[in-house]
Amino acid sequence: MPRSVADQSTAELGGRLSVLVRQKKDHVELDRLLRRLREARGEEQDEVLLSIYRLVFPHAFAEEAVLWPVMRRVLTDGQDLTLEVEQEHQEVNELVSQLDRLDRSDAQREPLLDRLTEVLREDVRDEEDELFPRLQEALTLRQLRWLGVMWEVLRRTAPTRAHPVVARRPPGNVVAAVPLTVIDRTRDLADYAARLSSSDTTTSALRSVSAALGRGAERIEHLPLMRQGEHPSTRVPSPAE
Repeated sequence: MPRSVADQSTAELGGRLSVLVRQKKDHVELDRLLRRLREARGEEQDEVLLSIYRLVFPHAFAEEAVLWPVMRRVLTDGQDLTLEVEQEHQEVNELVSQLDRLDRSDAQREPLLDRLTEVLREDVRDEEDELFPRLQEALTLRQLRWLGVMWEVLRRTAPTRAHPVVARRPPGNVVAAVPLTVIDRTRDLADYAARLSSSDTTTSALRSVSAALGRGAERIEHLPLMRQGEHPSTRVPSPAE
Protein backbone atom coordinates (compact mmCIF):
# COMPACT_ATOMS: atom_id res chain seq x y z
CA MET A 1 0.00 0.00 0.00
CA PRO A 2 1.42 3.46 -0.90
CA ARG A 3 2.75 5.50 2.03
CA SER A 4 0.94 8.64 3.06
CA VAL A 5 2.53 11.89 1.97
CA ALA A 6 2.40 12.91 5.64
CA ASP A 7 4.91 10.17 6.50
CA GLN A 8 7.46 10.98 3.77
CA SER A 9 10.39 13.37 3.83
CA THR A 10 10.97 16.25 1.45
CA ALA A 11 13.58 14.20 -0.42
CA GLU A 12 11.21 11.23 -0.77
CA LEU A 13 8.49 13.51 -2.16
CA GLY A 14 10.78 14.89 -4.86
CA GLY A 15 12.43 17.92 -3.30
CA ARG A 16 11.19 21.39 -2.47
CA LEU A 17 9.88 22.06 -6.02
CA SER A 18 7.65 18.98 -6.01
CA VAL A 19 3.93 19.60 -5.91
CA LEU A 20 3.69 17.03 -3.11
CA VAL A 21 6.05 19.01 -0.89
CA ARG A 22 4.20 22.24 -1.59
CA GLN A 23 0.88 20.57 -0.79
CA LYS A 24 2.19 19.08 2.43
CA LYS A 25 3.52 22.49 3.53
CA ASP A 26 0.07 24.06 3.09
CA HIS A 27 -1.55 21.16 4.95
CA VAL A 28 0.80 21.65 7.92
CA GLU A 29 -0.12 25.35 8.02
CA LEU A 30 -3.83 24.51 7.77
CA ASP A 31 -3.53 22.15 10.73
CA ARG A 32 -1.89 24.92 12.76
CA LEU A 33 -4.68 27.35 11.88
CA LEU A 34 -7.45 24.85 12.65
CA ARG A 35 -5.95 24.24 16.10
CA ARG A 36 -5.91 28.01 16.68
CA LEU A 37 -9.50 28.28 15.47
CA ARG A 38 -10.62 25.77 18.10
CA GLU A 39 -9.41 28.06 20.89
CA ALA A 40 -10.10 31.48 19.34
CA ARG A 41 -13.08 33.69 20.13
CA GLY A 42 -14.44 37.04 18.94
CA GLU A 43 -12.22 39.11 16.67
CA GLU A 44 -9.37 36.63 16.97
CA GLN A 45 -11.62 33.89 15.58
CA ASP A 46 -12.51 36.12 12.63
CA GLU A 47 -8.82 36.74 11.93
CA VAL A 48 -8.00 33.02 12.05
CA LEU A 49 -10.90 32.25 9.74
CA LEU A 50 -9.66 34.87 7.29
CA SER A 51 -6.21 33.27 7.30
CA ILE A 52 -7.80 29.87 6.65
CA TYR A 53 -9.80 31.23 3.72
CA ARG A 54 -6.76 32.89 2.16
CA LEU A 55 -4.87 29.61 2.43
CA VAL A 56 -7.61 27.18 1.41
CA PHE A 57 -9.28 28.79 -1.59
CA PRO A 58 -6.19 29.51 -3.74
CA HIS A 59 -4.83 26.08 -2.75
CA ALA A 60 -8.00 24.28 -3.83
CA PHE A 61 -8.36 26.30 -7.03
CA ALA A 62 -4.83 25.35 -8.11
CA GLU A 63 -5.58 21.69 -7.38
CA GLU A 64 -8.75 21.74 -9.45
CA ALA A 65 -7.12 23.56 -12.36
CA VAL A 66 -3.75 21.75 -12.45
CA LEU A 67 -3.66 18.50 -10.47
CA TRP A 68 -7.05 16.86 -10.84
CA PRO A 69 -7.07 17.00 -14.67
CA VAL A 70 -3.70 15.19 -14.61
CA MET A 71 -5.04 12.56 -12.20
CA ARG A 72 -8.04 11.96 -14.42
CA ARG A 73 -5.68 11.34 -17.34
CA VAL A 74 -3.10 9.10 -15.68
CA LEU A 75 -5.22 7.00 -13.29
CA THR A 76 -7.95 4.62 -14.37
CA ASP A 77 -10.05 5.58 -11.33
CA GLY A 78 -9.00 9.23 -11.42
CA GLN A 79 -12.54 10.41 -12.12
CA ASP A 80 -13.89 8.88 -8.91
CA LEU A 81 -10.90 9.91 -6.79
CA THR A 82 -10.98 13.55 -7.80
CA LEU A 83 -14.76 13.81 -7.66
CA GLU A 84 -14.76 12.93 -3.96
CA VAL A 85 -12.33 15.76 -3.23
CA GLU A 86 -14.24 18.17 -5.47
CA GLN A 87 -17.35 17.43 -3.43
CA GLU A 88 -15.42 18.27 -0.25
CA HIS A 89 -14.21 21.52 -1.84
CA GLN A 90 -17.76 22.37 -2.83
CA GLU A 91 -19.01 21.81 0.71
CA VAL A 92 -16.26 24.07 2.06
CA ASN A 93 -17.34 26.82 -0.35
CA GLU A 94 -20.97 26.47 0.72
CA LEU A 95 -20.13 26.41 4.43
CA VAL A 96 -18.00 29.54 4.17
CA SER A 97 -20.71 31.31 2.17
CA GLN A 98 -23.15 30.53 4.99
CA LEU A 99 -20.71 31.69 7.67
CA ASP A 100 -20.15 34.99 5.85
CA ARG A 101 -23.87 35.76 6.17
CA LEU A 102 -24.01 35.19 9.94
CA ASP A 103 -23.31 37.51 12.82
CA ARG A 104 -20.68 36.43 15.30
CA SER A 105 -23.36 35.77 17.96
CA ASP A 106 -25.59 33.61 15.73
CA ALA A 107 -26.31 30.17 17.23
CA GLN A 108 -25.75 28.51 13.85
CA ARG A 109 -22.15 29.67 13.70
CA GLU A 110 -20.50 27.07 15.97
CA PRO A 111 -22.04 24.01 14.23
CA LEU A 112 -20.95 25.43 10.87
CA LEU A 113 -17.41 26.01 12.17
CA ASP A 114 -17.30 22.45 13.51
CA ARG A 115 -18.42 21.05 10.18
CA LEU A 116 -15.96 23.25 8.28
CA THR A 117 -13.10 21.94 10.42
CA GLU A 118 -14.27 18.36 9.90
CA VAL A 119 -14.49 18.67 6.11
CA LEU A 120 -11.12 20.37 5.82
CA ARG A 121 -9.47 17.61 7.85
CA GLU A 122 -11.22 14.95 5.75
CA ASP A 123 -9.96 16.66 2.61
CA VAL A 124 -6.36 16.62 3.86
CA ARG A 125 -6.58 12.93 4.80
CA ASP A 126 -8.03 11.97 1.43
CA GLU A 127 -5.32 13.85 -0.43
CA GLU A 128 -2.34 12.79 1.67
CA ASP A 129 -3.35 9.16 2.20
CA GLU A 130 -4.87 8.29 -1.17
CA LEU A 131 -4.69 10.81 -4.01
CA PHE A 132 -1.12 12.04 -3.70
CA PRO A 133 0.50 8.61 -3.13
CA ARG A 134 -1.28 7.43 -6.28
CA LEU A 135 -0.05 10.49 -8.18
CA GLN A 136 3.45 9.85 -6.85
CA GLU A 137 3.39 6.32 -8.27
CA ALA A 138 2.14 7.46 -11.67
CA LEU A 139 4.51 10.38 -12.33
CA THR A 140 8.25 10.90 -12.50
CA LEU A 141 10.09 13.25 -10.14
CA ARG A 142 10.55 15.66 -13.04
CA GLN A 143 6.81 15.69 -13.68
CA LEU A 144 6.05 16.23 -9.98
CA ARG A 145 8.41 19.21 -9.93
CA TRP A 146 6.94 20.69 -13.10
CA LEU A 147 3.45 20.33 -11.61
CA GLY A 148 4.73 21.98 -8.45
CA VAL A 149 5.82 25.07 -10.37
CA MET A 150 2.52 25.25 -12.28
CA TRP A 151 0.50 24.72 -9.11
CA GLU A 152 2.41 27.46 -7.28
CA VAL A 153 1.89 29.97 -10.12
CA LEU A 154 -1.85 29.34 -10.09
CA ARG A 155 -2.06 29.37 -6.30
CA ARG A 156 -0.47 32.82 -6.19
CA THR A 157 -2.88 34.21 -8.80
CA ALA A 158 -6.12 32.47 -7.78
CA PRO A 159 -9.37 33.70 -6.21
CA THR A 160 -9.16 34.06 -2.43
CA ARG A 161 -12.84 33.72 -1.49
CA ALA A 162 -15.67 31.22 -1.61
CA HIS A 163 -17.36 30.89 -5.00
CA PRO A 164 -19.73 27.93 -4.68
CA VAL A 165 -21.47 28.50 -8.02
CA VAL A 166 -18.32 28.38 -10.19
CA ALA A 167 -17.48 24.99 -11.72
CA ARG A 168 -14.98 22.84 -9.86
CA ARG A 169 -13.60 21.70 -13.23
CA PRO A 170 -12.31 23.27 -16.45
CA PRO A 171 -13.25 25.13 -18.50
CA GLY A 172 -15.54 27.00 -16.09
CA ASN A 173 -13.10 27.38 -13.20
CA VAL A 174 -10.26 28.44 -15.51
CA VAL A 175 -12.39 31.07 -17.27
CA ALA A 176 -13.63 32.40 -13.92
CA ALA A 177 -10.12 32.73 -12.50
CA VAL A 178 -9.15 36.09 -14.01
CA PRO A 179 -12.20 38.23 -13.13
CA LEU A 180 -12.74 36.61 -9.72
CA THR A 181 -9.06 36.88 -8.77
CA VAL A 182 -9.03 40.60 -9.58
CA ILE A 183 -12.24 41.16 -7.62
CA ASP A 184 -11.24 39.02 -4.63
CA ARG A 185 -7.80 40.51 -4.23
CA THR A 186 -9.13 44.04 -4.62
CA ARG A 187 -11.67 43.26 -1.90
CA ASP A 188 -8.86 41.91 0.27
CA LEU A 189 -7.03 45.24 -0.05
CA ALA A 190 -10.20 47.24 0.69
CA ASP A 191 -11.01 45.10 3.73
CA TYR A 192 -7.45 45.36 5.03
CA ALA A 193 -7.47 49.15 4.62
CA ALA A 194 -10.84 49.33 6.39
CA ARG A 195 -9.42 47.45 9.38
CA LEU A 196 -6.48 49.86 9.58
CA SER A 197 -8.47 53.04 9.05
CA SER A 198 -9.05 55.35 12.01
CA SER A 199 -11.80 57.25 10.20
CA ASP A 200 -15.36 55.96 10.43
CA THR A 201 -16.19 57.61 7.11
CA THR A 202 -13.28 55.96 5.32
CA THR A 203 -14.00 52.60 6.91
CA SER A 204 -17.64 52.78 5.84
CA ALA A 205 -16.67 53.76 2.29
CA LEU A 206 -14.16 50.91 1.98
CA ARG A 207 -16.66 48.40 3.28
CA SER A 208 -19.21 49.65 0.76
CA VAL A 209 -16.66 49.18 -2.03
CA SER A 210 -15.95 45.64 -0.85
CA ALA A 211 -19.65 44.81 -0.68
CA ALA A 212 -20.25 46.18 -4.19
CA LEU A 213 -17.37 44.10 -5.53
CA GLY A 214 -18.84 41.07 -3.80
CA ARG A 215 -22.14 41.60 -5.57
CA GLY A 216 -20.27 41.88 -8.86
CA ALA A 217 -18.47 38.61 -8.18
CA GLU A 218 -21.77 36.90 -7.48
CA ARG A 219 -23.15 38.03 -10.83
CA ILE A 220 -20.04 36.76 -12.60
CA GLU A 221 -20.36 33.37 -10.87
CA HIS A 222 -23.79 32.85 -12.40
CA LEU A 223 -22.67 33.44 -15.98
CA PRO A 224 -23.23 30.18 -17.92
CA LEU A 225 -19.60 30.00 -19.07
CA MET A 226 -18.34 30.00 -15.47
CA ARG A 227 -20.40 26.87 -14.73
CA GLN A 228 -19.22 24.80 -17.70
CA GLY A 229 -17.65 21.43 -16.93
CA GLU A 230 -19.30 21.09 -13.52
CA HIS A 231 -20.14 17.59 -12.34
CA PRO A 232 -23.85 17.32 -11.39
CA SER A 233 -23.00 16.38 -7.79
CA THR A 234 -21.20 19.69 -7.14
CA ARG A 235 -23.48 21.95 -9.15
CA VAL A 236 -25.43 24.75 -7.45
CA PRO A 237 -28.73 25.41 -9.26
CA SER A 238 -29.08 28.83 -10.84
CA PRO A 239 -31.95 31.10 -9.72
CA ALA A 240 -33.80 30.31 -12.96
CA GLU A 241 -33.74 26.56 -12.33
